[in-house]
Amino acid sequence: TRAPPYGRGSGVMQGVRRKRVGVRCACHAGSWYTNDEAQLDALLSGFLERAGPSKSSKGKVQAVIAPHAGYSYSGPCAAHAYVNMDPTKISRVFLLGPSHHVYLSNCALPVVDTYATPLGDLSIDTEICDELLATGKFSEMNKQVDEDEHSLEMHLPYIMKMMKGSRFTLVPIMVGALSASAEKSFGQLLAPYFEDPRNFFVISSDFCHWGSRFRYTYYEKDHGPIYKSIEVLDRRGMGLIEKRDAQGFHRYLQQFENTICGRHPISVFLHLVQATTRETEIEFVRYEQSTQVTTRGESSVSYASALVMA
Repeated sequence: TRAPPYGRGSGVMQGVRRKRVGVRCACHAGSWYTNDEAQLDALLSGFLERAGPSKSSKGKVQAVIAPHAGYSYSGPCAAHAYVNMDPTKISRVFLLGPSHHVYLSNCALPVVDTYATPLGDLSIDTEICDELLATGKFSEMNKQVDEDEHSLEMHLPYIMKMMKGSRFTLVPIMVGALSASAEKSFGQLLAPYFEDPRNFFVISSDFCHWGSRFRYTYYEKDHGPIYKSIEVLDRRGMGLIEKRDAQGFHRYLQQFENTICGRHPISVFLHLVQATTRETEIEFVRYEQSTQVTTRGESSVSYASALVMA
């Protein structure tokens, strides 16, 4: 979706807000996922049970990369990330997702103090949001912009499911179309929060959007069917992410133009990892495609889940 220009009428505002009030409704409930509490809880339970904890997880998982499509498409893949989340060691969740509808040259914070889900409400960490806004680097997204965006909302039920019964706050950050230097700047700015082991980070991203409807049909025939070529392309990027190579990931995106919608949140996080004093390891534990494409008339979206151990 082409985003409207940033500025007047965009729903994004500069400046420090005195008080955050209001509730962001679960606008994609009932379409992208069920709005029935019992059904949603059972659905997520099933996904998590089938995924099971990662046998290869080493150390404490302090961040995940996970997809944000409708649950019938990416819900099972996301479970492979969330099943490794330990609520007893988390007091705050930072959620970084891309902007699909509004153009941003920076990152935006919510103006509300509550995010609603069918599984219950999440409290926004207004103190941390104000602290970030005071840096002058962030803008604010109005309620309409917030509710239109799905990249953040699709993670909320999973977060609520995993954190059920635990007290925690949420810091949602909509990441704009950042320059390479801005990605580094925001990564360095957020790195001190990663130093606190009770802060958990969720990075929202799907991977390759392939097909004419996405205006992306890159295909290397040497790899066999189209879906195999897509997987090879995705795994090149995933490999660079696992190496925590922000610069290499940037070059990869420039070379192949892979349509990874969360490339900016991922890049910010890679710079965060490079800036932190903590030893980290990133490992992808699941990769799926919505369709195994074999002809140019078809399309697919790739989904991947990763764990970040620290």
